Amino acid sequence: MDALGRRRFLTRAVLGTTATVAGATALGALAPEAIAEPALDVEAGAPDPNFAEGRITGVKGSMIMANGSDGVLHLIQLTAATSIWKLRPTTLDVAQVGDGLYARGVRMPDGVLAADAVWLNIVNLTVHISAISKDTLHLDHHGDKIVGHVVSGTTAAVYNGTPAVSDLSLLQVGQHAQVIGAWRPDTNEVDIATVFAAA
Repeated sequence: MDALGRRRFLTRAVLGTTATVAGATALGALAPEAIAEPALDVEAGAPDPNFAEGRITGVKGSMIMANGSDGVLHLIQLTAATSIWKLRPTTLDVAQVGDGLYARGVRMPDGVLAADAVWLNIVNLTVHISAISKDTLHLDHHGDKIVGHVVSGTTAAVYNGTPAVSDLSLLQVGQHAQVIGAWRPDTNEVDIATVFAAA
């Protein structure tokens, strides 16, 4: 996937809208809609100073450097209280150069973002299921072909808003669904955390 294709994929796939995110409790405190919640004092159309996005260019101690899609370099300070998600709640040691990053926190006077929460490679996809195999869902996301990998012990399904279960047998080819997962950088592949679908 070329740089333009990657940026288009991330722009369309990652955030979705807060209105389309269902079952927030499936991801606990790191629910996807928390990414899109702007600060209360941000003017309409203005960038949220307490939010950063981009691709990681370096990790040094508890500091992450990331290049934003708008070319802005972000310095993000993590603390012992920072929540980190990469397919599941995790720790800073899983962050790698090249990972996509979304962070929310408080902007310090020196411009560093003190992060409350960091999401690595998160995607929020509205899809059409085009094929199903034992460990893979083939997905169509607005014409983009996405390979969704089922991760044993992690991937779950939420049918009609019921609690998440590991049983994916009710998913069907031709069905529309929403997929929360972790993008495999520079590919059209994601590891699936949760599939939201009708049963």
